Amino acid sequence: MGAGLVHSVLTAKDTPARLTEQPDIPFEAIRPEMHTITVDPRRHFQKIEGFGGAFTEAAAVTWQKLPPEKQAEVMQAYFDPHAGLGYTLGRTTINSCDFSLGHYAYDDVDGDFALEHFSIEHDRAAIIPMIREALRLSGVLKLFASPWSPPAWMKTNGQMPYGGQLKPECRDVWARYYCRYVHEYEKEGIPFWGLTVQNEPEATQTWESCRYTAEEERDFVRDYLGPTLRREGLGHLRLMVWDHNRDRLYDRASVVYDDPEAAQYVWGTAFHWYVGDHFDNLLAVHEAYPDKQLLFTEGCQEGGPHTGEWGVGERYGRSIINDLNRWTVGWVDWNLLLDERGGPNHVGNYCSAPILVDTQAGEPLYQSSFYYIGHFSRYIRPGAERILHAGTADELETTAFINPDNTIAVVVMNRTEQTLPFALQYHGLAARTSSPAHSIITLWFTASI
Repeated sequence: MGAGLVHSVLTAKDTPARLTEQPDIPFEAIRPEMHTITVDPRRHFQKIEGFGGAFTEAAAVTWQKLPPEKQAEVMQAYFDPHAGLGYTLGRTTINSCDFSLGHYAYDDVDGDFALEHFSIEHDRAAIIPMIREALRLSGVLKLFASPWSPPAWMKTNGQMPYGGQLKPECRDVWARYYCRYVHEYEKEGIPFWGLTVQNEPEATQTWESCRYTAEEERDFVRDYLGPTLRREGLGHLRLMVWDHNRDRLYDRASVVYDDPEAAQYVWGTAFHWYVGDHFDNLLAVHEAYPDKQLLFTEGCQEGGPHTGEWGVGERYGRSIINDLNRWTVGWVDWNLLLDERGGPNHVGNYCSAPILVDTQAGEPLYQSSFYYIGHFSRYIRPGAERILHAGTADELETTAFINPDNTIAVVVMNRTEQTLPFALQYHGLAARTSSPAHSIITLWFTASI
């Protein structure tokens, strides 16, 4: 069975190549002495929801500091499916997080169990305009929301930071709070696709945080949040548990999924990358609960902006490849953009982002992570299915997908100091190419199956 030309784009350290198109490669007879990466589209695995980032207040106010033409450039770079990365997933925060300008809640009136004072007015200044522009460009943006903390009056410690727990008597009103948030955004023409129960429920932070044990999260979903979402006409939202690191992924997910009443409300498990790799924990969850989904919902390079550092992009590439190869259906970065300090952040927890902004010059600064994400998001589209791939070179990290338009996309990353020749093998033919040192390449071609 024949095949045509293979197209490719390259990003490589110490070169000008940044998602740069390369010469087409013909399929020809295999040369057995070469390393190969074989793809077999007859073997299908999970279906992709998409890739994206987070609309934090920090991202939105930084975006607004850019001149109008640069604001348009940044949004096109992320959300345009043809000229940009084609993001289709987005995360928002219910109430404030560390990447806000300060603590805020949509209803901070003590004892307002009827939510008479609930308002999203705070978000109209920066967050909502940014989301609207993303929706316009993307056309298919799937938004999900995560709380870092309930309002202080709902918590055992009486404040939004420093952990604490949800008061038992506030479980019902807190469940209704999620629904009110979604409904108020719907009034602004912004629909939601999903929710997570709680961001990082095992963390006590100096910023907004709230702790749940696995059993408490299970019971809150089973007895309050799940039924309330259905009652409020929001049962279609994809509800995700955990939303913390891969290390405890199986332990936390199993407590919820082993309770049929709780599990019926839960679409999948959300996870982050901040404690170790633990990639095989994803596989454990999938094998035990194959009807539940896995979604990466947050990752960034901690400890400052890391402007110009190539290793940040490689960290992204490694995580995305390993997560996708273990049944993850989407991958969502943290802040869409930050300023030159890696903020603003109201507790000084500065981090990096794929686009940093020189606020004095009014210029976006595209980081290695931006290009590395693009090698996946631009070429692995929503509805794509992972296909079997097998390689002979351990140094080449690879994943492969077939898109709804019948194109096969293969991402190959090389974190070594050497150029590594290889051949992409398909139906007994091979396209010969090479992977430069510290590079990532995406190859795509039309399947002839």
